[in-house]
Amino acid sequence: MKTYKTLFPILILSLLFLSACATVINQAGSGMAGNLHAAIMNQDDPEIVRDGAPAFLLMLDSFIEGSPNNAPMLGAAAELYAAYGVLFVANENRANRLTRRAFDYGQRSLCASNATGCDLESITYQQFEEQLAQMEEDDVASLYSLGLSWIAYIKVHSEDWGALAKLPRVVSIFNRVQALQPEYQAIKVEHFLAVLNTIRPPALGGNFPAGKDHFERAISLSNGKDLSIKVDFARFYARTLYQREIHDRLLNEVIAAEAYQKGYTLFNILAQVEAQQLLDSAEDYF
Repeated sequence: MKTYKTLFPILILSLLFLSACATVINQAGSGMAGNLHAAIMNQDDPEIVRDGAPAFLLMLDSFIEGSPNNAPMLGAAAELYAAYGVLFVANENRANRLTRRAFDYGQRSLCASNATGCDLESITYQQFEEQLAQMEEDDVASLYSLGLSWIAYIKVHSEDWGALAKLPRVVSIFNRVQALQPEYQAIKVEHFLAVLNTIRPPALGGNFPAGKDHFERAISLSNGKDLSIKVDFARFYARTLYQREIHDRLLNEVIAAEAYQKGYTLFNILAQVEAQQLLDSAEDYF
């Protein structure tokens, strides 16, 4: 089984950081959200993005102190704490604390948005599905934030079978987001569903036909500009099924592509590094 270090790689969790930063500024009322998001997405030095994260964490905590039931702010905190805890923290105990806080914020966000969504972690799966069915379109943003923070929590705690057993709930959350508002973060949701359906072997519940469809839709929706999708397609789908031809084709396409694409540059710089690493290790893997 993959360890927490290989589950949900940096390309996936970067999505949390970017959307959360924009939400922070937007909720603060400065009108800078769009420009901030564009600046980060078009940044070709990931270290700059990493170094700026702690200031946003403290800013979010201060906003929540003053407005503890603000669902969008709680959702932004869930996403940013999740991203920082997974991407930039090597110490396991610290990562545990940060992703636990992220998950708590995610649950609080949904609870503030819709009281039916409180305590989704502790109830039975049947009860979870029943309560999820009661979520409405206004709850989509909080559902999305909860799903992302839950992914981060599972990643850091992936040696805990109890945490891993909750993966189907995360899949259900993103499926519900799609059902309620198909256009909401459509590329990211497709990308997450693709990974969630292929991160486990078929014998352990992975749904590879569904995962392949999600990967292909994500690539199509991004017009092929988001190279991170192809990297994860190779990593989770092709490697697990030992399909070397698909694996190498996807990764070579990533390396040959132009990384500087408006709105995708940061992802693509990271994607090309990971693509080369996967190709370099292919002989040993296959």
